[in-house]
Amino acid sequence: MRWEEGRAVVERLLADRELERVPSDLGGAKALLGSARRHLESARKIRDGDPEGAYATTYDAARKACAALLEAQGLRATSRGGHVALREAVVSQFGSLSGGEVLRSFDRLRRRRNDIEYPDGESGIDLDELDEALVRATEIVECAWKLEPELPPF
Repeated sequence: MRWEEGRAVVERLLADRELERVPSDLGGAKALLGSARRHLESARKIRDGDPEGAYATTYDAARKACAALLEAQGLRATSRGGHVALREAVVSQFGSLSGGEVLRSFDRLRRRRNDIEYPDGESGIDLDELDEALVRATEIVECAWKLEPELPPF
């Protein structure tokens, strides 16, 4: 079985060397998803004392969940494509599926994490914003847990 949704986008990312083919690794995908869940727990623990660190850890949880989906398919973002290629590949393939719309939140998390990591003036984060990010990242991780066992190699 071939995964057809988003195929043209993934093929373009492969041709542009923003994604690369690797051996499909379901064990590695599960390990990434486990790490993503642990990151969410860690972010909740440091929420009050280090909101910027908690946000970065929250983002990393969402990123690892998305990377797990690609790993299950035998795909990986290259340094050239980075997190943007990861987002494009995941959203194009799974964003229109039932429950997959939560993956669209990844880009907002990515951009905000960038603002926090590379501030241009005031870029602090309040706890309400962090809590919202935790909700979105948790949804992304849970979506990936549900999708991952269904994925054939690309």
